Amino acid sequence: MFAPSPIIPFRDTKAIERVIRIKREDLTKHKNPKFRIQIVPDADFEFRWVMDMFCRIKEAADHNRRIVVITPNPHGSYKKVAYLINKFRVNCKKLHTFNMDEYANEKGETAPEDWPQGFAHQFKKYFFHQIDPKLRPPEKQVLGPTHKNIKDYGKMIADLGGADICYSGPGWTGHLAFIEPDAPEFGAPSLKEWMTFGPRICTLSPFTLAQNSLHGSFGMAGNLCAVPPMAATIGPAEVVGAKNRLETHRLRIDGSFASWQRLMTRLVVHGPVTPLLPTSIHQLLETDCWIAESSTVDIRPYWDKAY
Repeated sequence: MFAPSPIIPFRDTKAIERVIRIKREDLTKHKNPKFRIQIVPDADFEFRWVMDMFCRIKEAADHNRRIVVITPNPHGSYKKVAYLINKFRVNCKKLHTFNMDEYANEKGETAPEDWPQGFAHQFKKYFFHQIDPKLRPPEKQVLGPTHKNIKDYGKMIADLGGADICYSGPGWTGHLAFIEPDAPEFGAPSLKEWMTFGPRICTLSPFTLAQNSLHGSFGMAGNLCAVPPMAATIGPAEVVGAKNRLETHRLRIDGSFASWQRLMTRLVVHGPVTPLLPTSIHQLLETDCWIAESSTVDIRPYWDKAY
C-alpha cells in the first residue's frame, strides 16, 4: 500500500514481517551457538545485570587482576554495584572503565563533565563517587570519549588488552552505543570494513533524539531540542575486540507496556546483519543476549488503545 519513509534507516519490510512472526518460544534459537539468547523475567533483570558487573569486578580483584569494562548509559543501577563493592570491601584499584559514548554539540564538542545530562557526569555521580574512596580506582582510570581524546580512545582500550566486558543494548534505530545506522561518519562500502571502524564523533539519528527526549534526564516530555545533535562513541571495532559481551533488551516507556524495543529486539537478534542495524553484529560474535520477558510479547495491533 505504501513504502516506508526514506528517513527510516532500515526499510526491508519483508525482513520486518518475518521477525514479527517469530514467537516467544523461538526467540532463543539462533544458528550461531555462541550467540547465547536468554529470556529473563523483568523482576530479575536489574538484579542479574548488577550481579554480573559486580561479580566480574570482584573476581578480578580477588585475583589481583586488571579488569577493563566498557560501560553503557549511566543509570541508578550503578549505585547498587557500588553498594556491593563497599559492602564486600572490593579493591577496585585495577578497575578501568570506558564509557561507550557521550553527547556533543553541533560543533562536535563533547559535554563538559559538570553538565548534569552528560554521561561522564552521571557515571561519576552514580558509580565512582558512590564507592568508598579507599576502594575506588584512580580517577584517571574512569574515562569517557571526548573531542580531545576521541582519536586515541580506541587505542587506550586496546593498550590495556581490550575490554574484558562490553555492556550494551539496542536503541530505536538498532544503534550500538551511538553508532548510528544513518550517521554519515559511519558510512562504509561493506560490513567487513564497517566492523573495523573505531571511535568517532557522529551525527545522532532523529529517532535517537526522539527516544532520548523521553529519558528522565530530559524531563520525559518529548523535548527534541533538549537532546544534543551529536555524540562521541566507540566504534564497532571496540565491540568486536572485547573478550566478552553482554547485550540487554528491556527498555519500555517508563515501565509501561509500550516499547519500541519489541520490534528492534527481533530485528537485531534475528534480522540481517548489517550496518543499518548496528547491534546486529552480535549475531556474528560470542555474546550473551538477555531479553526481558516483556520484550518477547507477540507484536499485533491493539485496537482498544490509542496512544
